[in-house]
Amino acid sequence: MTTSTSRDDSWARHLNAVERLRASDAAIPRGAPVRLAKKTSNLFRPRVATPGRWSAGGPDVSGLDVSGLDRVIALDVTGRTADVQGMCTYEELVATTLGHGLIPLVVPQLRTITLGGAVTGLGIESTSFRNGLPHESVLEMDILTGAGEVLTATADNEHADLFRTFPNSYGSLGYATRLRIELEPVEPYVALRHVRFDDAHLLTAAIEQIALTGQWEGERVDGLDGVAFDPSELYLTLARWTSAEATGASDRAPTTSEYVDEIYFQSIRRKPADLLRTEDYLWRWDTDWFWCSGAFGLHDARVRRLWPRSKRRSDVYHRLVGLERRLGIVDRLDRWRGKPLRERVIQDIEVPLENLPAFLDWFDESVAMRPVWLCPLRLRGDRTWPTYPLRTATTYVNVGFWGTVPVGDAAPDAPVNRAIEAKVHELGGHKSLYSEAFYDRADFDVLYDGANLAALKRRYDPDDRLTSLYDKAVRRR
Repeated sequence: MTTSTSRDDSWARHLNAVERLRASDAAIPRGAPVRLAKKTSNLFRPRVATPGRWSAGGPDVSGLDVSGLDRVIALDVTGRTADVQGMCTYEELVATTLGHGLIPLVVPQLRTITLGGAVTGLGIESTSFRNGLPHESVLEMDILTGAGEVLTATADNEHADLFRTFPNSYGSLGYATRLRIELEPVEPYVALRHVRFDDAHLLTAAIEQIALTGQWEGERVDGLDGVAFDPSELYLTLARWTSAEATGASDRAPTTSEYVDEIYFQSIRRKPADLLRTEDYLWRWDTDWFWCSGAFGLHDARVRRLWPRSKRRSDVYHRLVGLERRLGIVDRLDRWRGKPLRERVIQDIEVPLENLPAFLDWFDESVAMRPVWLCPLRLRGDRTWPTYPLRTATTYVNVGFWGTVPVGDAAPDAPVNRAIEAKVHELGGHKSLYSEAFYDRADFDVLYDGANLAALKRRYDPDDRLTSLYDKAVRRR
């Protein structure tokens, strides 16, 4: 716990940082885009080029001054809450809470995702089948609006409509400067079971049972995600918080694993059980960006040994991909080699659990990209969120797929991404907006409640200074 003086100092530093943010906002000329001046990003939306910014999802180097807004302000261990600045990464947040045996209710899988980013842009991880999405554990938040005000929004105050609409708004309604979130207790270790299924219907039935009971074969399940390697090789990974002394007979791993030198996703096929320190479990996907580090040769042990351990992390890979997209290196090489152009298919979608087998069957036939990530989720309570309108008391499965598909000259028209959007819509699902989207305005407004967004934008951004969600997500502005 921090002392009273240090808490006071933290709040004073926070207020000073907010004042710098407001001053930088006021200094942006009317008509100029209002964006965060940040050096990292977890977005994969190409952006129409503007002076001083990358045009392919790279970092902004001008805009709102968010310096000093990247820390935990205060931690209430007894009450299991934390006041956190909007630009604080989950890596920083977890480093603060884990020493007290606490973690956020949902910790997205990549280290440099920020708390504010996970709330305004959604996030998900293995605890989402019982804890929902990150914004559901937010108790209150301070938001810098398009009008330049910093307002405190809660579920039941005069800004409750902003509180409810903010998730999935991606900065179109403002930026969170502070969030008070709930925390939950966690043990020092995580015991894993990798359960194989030969059929997507069997896996679906297992997800339904675990989502409703919180157990599998008599053991508690604290975290649940999975990987589909091919149509007849699918795995669910069942995670259970545990102390070293409490590991049971099913935890057949005698020592803990860590996946920096080794590759986590490959272990799923080799080990029926595993034991990780909690911190290593939380970042198990980050070291190899799931499996996308293979694009840099890191699945080759010889290359991996030469790559510094400190650089085996998602933000490093993201910067490299941004540079490649800006220079068009892969497209140039494909043309030189006479290979068809490739379409980038980088998406996370949600479909209702009962439609997961149908989506995977279609995806195998039409896209043929494996492996894919599977992450079940249920809204935590009876509250709905209009900008990402999932149903309550319903289990969904997030399917994440990240790679490229050869499509030839049609690549600029994104035929595969468009087909995915149509299929997800047909199956009653939604897709995240961190990557490219191609919806027409009418469909977009139906899926993401455009009328409500427009009404809130008129209220909190009367001069229309912030870019609308449709312009950000589809028009790439």
